[in-house]
Amino acid sequence: MSDDPGSDALSSSERRPEPVEAGDPQAHPGVPTPRRWPVAVVGAGPAGLAAAVTAADRGVEVVLLDAGRAPGGQYWRQRGDVTHPPTAGAGGEPHAEHGSRRLRALWSRLAEHRAAGRVTLLSGTSVWQITRSPDGFVLWLTPSPGRPADGPARVAAERVVLCQGGADRQLPFPGWDLPGVMAAGGVQALLKASGTAAGRRAVVAGTGPFLLPVAVGLAEAGVEVLAVCEAGRPTDWARSLPAVLGVPSKAVEGAGLVAGMVRHRIPYRTRTVVRRALGEDALTAVELSPLDADGRPRDLVRRVEDVDLLAVGWGFTPSVELALQLGAASRVDVDGSLVVAVDEQQRTDVPGVWVAGEGTGVGGAVLSDLEGRLAGAAAAADAGASGGLPRRGGITRHRRFAAAMHRRHPVPAHWDEWLTEDTVVCRCEEVTAGRVLEAHRSLVVQDARSVKQVTRIGMGWCQGRVCGFAASCLTAALEGRRADEADLRGIGSRPLAAPVTLAELARLED
Repeated sequence: MSDDPGSDALSSSERRPEPVEAGDPQAHPGVPTPRRWPVAVVGAGPAGLAAAVTAADRGVEVVLLDAGRAPGGQYWRQRGDVTHPPTAGAGGEPHAEHGSRRLRALWSRLAEHRAAGRVTLLSGTSVWQITRSPDGFVLWLTPSPGRPADGPARVAAERVVLCQGGADRQLPFPGWDLPGVMAAGGVQALLKASGTAAGRRAVVAGTGPFLLPVAVGLAEAGVEVLAVCEAGRPTDWARSLPAVLGVPSKAVEGAGLVAGMVRHRIPYRTRTVVRRALGEDALTAVELSPLDADGRPRDLVRRVEDVDLLAVGWGFTPSVELALQLGAASRVDVDGSLVVAVDEQQRTDVPGVWVAGEGTGVGGAVLSDLEGRLAGAAAAADAGASGGLPRRGGITRHRRFAAAMHRRHPVPAHWDEWLTEDTVVCRCEEVTAGRVLEAHRSLVVQDARSVKQVTRIGMGWCQGRVCGFAASCLTAALEGRRADEADLRGIGSRPLAAPVTLAELARLED
């Protein structure tokens, strides 16, 4: 179903699955679909690719569904089409050769399995809802924006492995809705997908190691990076040496990024946040403030002029909406994110459903890959395939490192204090912080779900993906507490996991 150049060279199993009997209720008009796959994998990033290839390695037929135009996800984002193998450096990260080797290996195995008919790849396809059926699950599909509507409307599977990844976590601040203010991940996605730099003079701000590859990537693209503003205190990593020593590759990667920062002479400011973005019709300047020991912005403000790009990232928010649709148990992770609870085999408490990657806790591409292998093997074993399960040693070490990372780079405890009443919190519905405060004061709204119903926060195009975490935390802060699982589920649960048109809904037979 790809319209990329050369797509006709793909195996027929990608765009035209095996026909079914006439009149089968699973079939979409003109596009036959199989009755049921043993395993469906949602997402073709590091976790999804690993899960699909591992299950197929054990002889299990897999349908791999991905919203992107080519496998790889956000981390291994490709510039080419699905018919061409990735090249060295495909990960888009400095010093990411190991990741590139792993991607090429997975890509090669995926091509072999597709040619043999063991993997059916549906690229440019989003899953907007998943429901249970008597013999498994039905995944309801819609073409990703800009993709042709020539694929099946739904597929059936006996087992599901969810590897949906995550999205940039954003915190509102005055001026964050100005053109020129972008999510750090979005800035990097432009660099990876097309080599496009989003500006010429940039500030990178937020918290976490991800700020470094974004800054170095911009500098290598010719952008003048005026500063990287890290809200945390990286020297605190000294308290987490056992976690770092357990994953030495992370230290090597970090050293490479620091070398890139030094090579490009990028200023690095710790315990510093962007308090305000300035400009009329577009970004022109930013105001920086140091944080005190409690995470509150100090009155001291430094203004940086002639800025046309502000890349902001506060970590990532896992995509868990499909698992929540099925009623899977969840928990709050170390970084305050809502994640899916899984057992030692990546299995949820919903029979037949596994989750791997960022959906179980943000931890990076290597961890996602390891969890994907385990989930794919476990799903294959459940389908009757032979072979043991991978050991969890690597997963345990990387999870320990991820927990340390979250503790060393937390969201500032009092970030809500830099908001003004006219600061937009939900950009889709134009809900301000003052409107949330008014709802809390006058209507005695005490939880995120009630705030959503009263103010329409999180009800726009993004369905709370951008503002949901902030809205949950802001509502809880008004109650004098931290956001809990109920707050995060109140905005994170969605009946539609992706935008779907009324025309598509009208075509459904059920």
